[in-house]
Amino acid sequence: MTAAVELRDVRKNFGRTEIIRGANLAVQAGERVAIIGPNGAGKSTLFNLISGRFGVSSGEIHLNGARIDGLRPYEINRRGLARSFQVSNLFTRLSVFENLRCAVLWSMGYRYAFWKFLSDLKDANARAEQVMQMIKLDRRHDTLAMNLTYAEQRALEIGITIAGGCDVILLDEPTAGMSHSETARFVELIREVTVGKTLLTVEHDMGVVFGLADKIAVLVYGEVIAFDTPDRVRANPKVQEAYLGSVLAAQQADAVGR
Repeated sequence: MTAAVELRDVRKNFGRTEIIRGANLAVQAGERVAIIGPNGAGKSTLFNLISGRFGVSSGEIHLNGARIDGLRPYEINRRGLARSFQVSNLFTRLSVFENLRCAVLWSMGYRYAFWKFLSDLKDANARAEQVMQMIKLDRRHDTLAMNLTYAEQRALEIGITIAGGCDVILLDEPTAGMSHSETARFVELIREVTVGKTLLTVEHDMGVVFGLADKIAVLVYGEVIAFDTPDRVRANPKVQEAYLGSVLAAQQADAVGR
């Protein structure tokens, strides 16, 4: 079976410093995979390699069986992969609806043309409305992105990420900075909008990881040391020693403190 996303002995150096050290990973279509690991493990670097922001030093990255390392980010996006970032990246002075409409135009075949009125593009407008309802921001239709709450901005960014119809979605720390209640609602939103899609997410909140992911990839010092179901990863002695035990203990202590 052809993997949706596959990394083959991927390495990334910055000067003499090796950040990714022969990472191997095969994510099947429709799987939800969380990538976890200690700070400095290379998680964001790995996302940047997959999405084309960084070039690999060696190794191969495949998307639905086709090699994509060496392609530019927009070329990879047009082959069916979209990503969000740790920091919201929105058109702050455009409304919710306008942000989403911008996101759907290229995927629906519209190119730059000064003689067309956006209001006349009925299919693009309908798709933007549909996504807006999916992310539950339809009541904020005309609100400028800059005036949304933080959680709403993150929801809008996910809407922009999925609006183009890509089959593979990368979410970089989607719940960072949210309260517990916001996080719980956001996990449900992610579940709803990624149905039938392949999801890779970097996440530090173990509650989110174990509640959302079908599989977990553990990245330590630039290598994938485990890739399995949540229960098996939780029980893996190598993972407990390298990362998971200390993180769970810290989060449990934090919960008791509250």
